[in-house]
Amino acid sequence: MDKDAASTGSLQVEELLSRGVDKIYPSKEALEEVLKTGKKLKLYQGFDPTGDKLHVGHMVGLRKLSDWQKLGHHVIFLIGDGTGQAGDPSGKTKSREKFFTREELRRNATDYVKQAGKIVNFEGENPVEVLFNGDWLNELKLSDILEIAGHFSWQQLAERDLFQERIKSGESLNLREALYPLLQGYDSVAMDVDLEIGGSDQTFNMLCGRTLMKVMKGKEKFVMTTPLLADSSGKKIGKTEGNVIALTDESNDLYGKIMSFPDEVIVKCFEVLTRIPMAEVREIEKAISSGDNPMQFKKKLALQIVCDLNDESSAQKAQESFEEAFSKGGVPKDIKTVTAEQDEPLVEILLKEGLVSSKTEFNRLNKEGAIRELENGVYRVGKHRFLKVERN
Repeated sequence: MDKDAASTGSLQVEELLSRGVDKIYPSKEALEEVLKTGKKLKLYQGFDPTGDKLHVGHMVGLRKLSDWQKLGHHVIFLIGDGTGQAGDPSGKTKSREKFFTREELRRNATDYVKQAGKIVNFEGENPVEVLFNGDWLNELKLSDILEIAGHFSWQQLAERDLFQERIKSGESLNLREALYPLLQGYDSVAMDVDLEIGGSDQTFNMLCGRTLMKVMKGKEKFVMTTPLLADSSGKKIGKTEGNVIALTDESNDLYGKIMSFPDEVIVKCFEVLTRIPMAEVREIEKAISSGDNPMQFKKKLALQIVCDLNDESSAQKAQESFEEAFSKGGVPKDIKTVTAEQDEPLVEILLKEGLVSSKTEFNRLNKEGAIRELENGVYRVGKHRFLKVERN
């Protein structure tokens, strides 16, 4: 290998292990040593289909899966129709009110591959493999479950920060949820993987997989955590005024929702949601720190994401529509139009179209004056979303 090729390879590995990465277990150095040998790893990320849409929060992990795929590694897109039945407690301060059946989860996942296919490739020379963990988790016998559970102490589970927070606040801790990390951990054993990727809120679950791989397979499993997009108050980015920003959102809607991101996350979003060169990302960071208007960079971010998830033409039209609406005080072109009965409440229409997530959210926005009828049945919801309602 010549010096230029070696240098390029080193840079690729460095970006693979640092861009959009929070932590690596047991260490970045240990994983780097394995990659230097030229070994191709088998790795995965799991997605529990508790909803029927992948969103920009998922996009962070999908970008990393794509990075590994492009370097020739064996990537698995795991659909959690098994773990989803237990209900992941990660990031939740209260027990779930509803637990999903396998049939409901499979139904929700119907279009997951199509949606994820906007970022990773399920065809070609090194296609991403699709697996469902219900295929092995639902086949476990009592003896299997007891063996898995026997590798953990109750203290290990009970001392989890999330569970301690629930106990201190008087919230219930459902044993069904408490078993979730063990089921996720067993996925690594069933697939015999070398690496698992997941958000930093999944660290406990993924480390359970490390434990099981060591005791059941005698094998080291690496864990790569990705950062959660959040503003300075800790509020997750990926939801706008309570609404999920789906990968399948219509271009104008997607562009507008990204323009709702707080200025403080612009640089991080360039890093984890796009593959604009990091040198350029650092220049954007310097410009914002020097006092340049963040709006120009947020527009660049929105344009890039819409282009990546759709196409350049759609992205350009979305930007033009946004600028017409907000630079000139008008209404965007080609806004979505829906038909409704004369007596159908606006809240039901907005819920159906995903512009509000609940009646509580509708009432709050309405009280704040954030839901307004502008003209001829055109409603603005928040700052950047519009819907035209035609009544029968």
